[in-house]
Amino acid sequence: MTTTAISAQQLIEMGQAAQAASRELARQSTQARNHALINIAEALEGDQSAVLEANRRDYQQAKAGGMDPALLDRLLLTPDRLSGTAQEVRNVAALPDPVGQIIETSTRPNGLELEKRRVPLGVIGSIYESRPNVTVDIASLCLKSGNACLLRGGKESLESNTALVALIHQALAQAGLPPDAVQFVDNPDRALVDTMLAMKKYINLLIPRGGSGLVTFVGEHATMPVVTGGVGVCHTYVDRAADLPKARKIIFNAKVQRPTVCNALDTVLLHAEIAPLCLPAIAEELSQAGVELRCDHRAISILGPDHGLNVLPATPEDWGREFLSLIAAVKVVDSLDEALEHIESYGSGHSEAIVTEDTPTAERFLDEVDAAAVYVNASTRFTDGSQFGLGAEVGISTQKFHARGPMGLAELTSYKWVIRGSGQIRE
Repeated sequence: MTTTAISAQQLIEMGQAAQAASRELARQSTQARNHALINIAEALEGDQSAVLEANRRDYQQAKAGGMDPALLDRLLLTPDRLSGTAQEVRNVAALPDPVGQIIETSTRPNGLELEKRRVPLGVIGSIYESRPNVTVDIASLCLKSGNACLLRGGKESLESNTALVALIHQALAQAGLPPDAVQFVDNPDRALVDTMLAMKKYINLLIPRGGSGLVTFVGEHATMPVVTGGVGVCHTYVDRAADLPKARKIIFNAKVQRPTVCNALDTVLLHAEIAPLCLPAIAEELSQAGVELRCDHRAISILGPDHGLNVLPATPEDWGREFLSLIAAVKVVDSLDEALEHIESYGSGHSEAIVTEDTPTAERFLDEVDAAAVYVNASTRFTDGSQFGLGAEVGISTQKFHARGPMGLAELTSYKWVIRGSGQIRE
């Protein structure tokens, strides 16, 4: 596939075009925007060949270059994954339109009628790595919420993203919407990232998705508002009042179901009273699934010297580490307080879970853990826009302003005050 390497000036012009398209998109009806989304979904299911072939080239090149298996998994597209993405686009189309939604109303003593109404943000910029499905997720949510988007994917998924954006442009044109509403930077030159970070005039909100290095760099250098997050160091604490079969099931799912994503489990914390009862079974099940366990000395002493499992002594670097692979750290703690202190010290504010049948303990965990998503007796793998009923997500925010957790349609809007009067003047 041939791509056109854009220049910095052309990138600025793309931002200008995106702003113009965002104004046109905001004027369009819900029906028109939904029509475009359905077109995208149908193309993802019925016209996969070009996208899959482009992804095959990306994948082969990345694998030959020694890309980490976790990132390779994120890069890979299959017919089933494209069909799943198409269904997520349909889910977005089926959601209520946030644009124009009235948040609240009031009438002042002087008769002024005030209305708080949702409006699009304008242009959403995103810089992301590896995962070409992100291109579709962000584009679909932006289109539904009346926003244009300016996307810069990683060089490893360049051909896949180019093919996907071509498909999206065709779907927009067929629906009578401006193709400039979805812009893609097809030049992997990192210097263009600096240009993009300076485009405050044309990008209203920037969302980085990728490793901690990318997220930190964007947060520190962007001139426009940034939503940071996506780095998930996720813990599951098994309380002394836990249902142990339930705990094993939750831990196994959180670690093994898809270990390469940000809401997968990284560290298991076990109360000392129940650790001897449940750790051997947990360790055996995880080891059979290929999980390497990095255990503190208390966990290793419970498993014994002849455990025959895939166990290594934990190092200080294993605490607070997002593994994104079949590796998990294990630590035995003496109390809920110690578990909370560990999560406070090493968590990333993404997703944390407790397994317990004791309601006061559960409620204290929910109240005191400072994270975007906090679970009782459930896998952290549910921290996802689709699983939360948002259709999809443009990212997962681990900050507190203006959005937190999976960012769906509502998080891509602002609001304006609409005031209706009958001749009032201020004295």
